Amino acid sequence: MGGESRTITVNRKAYHDYVIGDTYEAGIVLQGSEIKSIRAGHVNLKDAYARMEKGEMWLFNCHIAPYDAASHYGHEPGRARKLLLHRKEVDELDALMKQKSLTIVPLRLYIKGGVAKVALGVARGKKQYDKREAIAQRDQDRELDRVMKTRMR
Repeated sequence: MGGESRTITVNRKAYHDYVIGDTYEAGIVLQGSEIKSIRAGHVNLKDAYARMEKGEMWLFNCHIAPYDAASHYGHEPGRARKLLLHRKEVDELDALMKQKSLTIVPLRLYIKGGVAKVALGVARGKKQYDKREAIAQRDQDRELDRVMKTRMR
């Protein structure tokens, strides 16, 4: 079931708030009209995170808007969703979270081979001064690009 993957949404806030380490690919257990909402792009990963619960990995705070064309028995937009990972990956992530007090954050949600997948990143929180430093560096790079473009003309 390989093939093309189509990115639905990217969690830009995760890249701003965290230093991202290893990444993992996980499937998501969806119900009802959730896949239709995902394909329509009505997903928000901004405050989402993954956590172990009863030996399984779950995705919390991922908002998938109700699908308009679905019946009134739609899905709960903010419910916790089970993530599908290999047992070895679940154990690795659990050990990392316990040992080094790291967080698992969703980086992007995409469709691959007709199936919804989420890219999970092992993340360490940035300090406030790290965020300011990143913003200053980005502004500096933007200014340099602007100057180079005007000189090329």
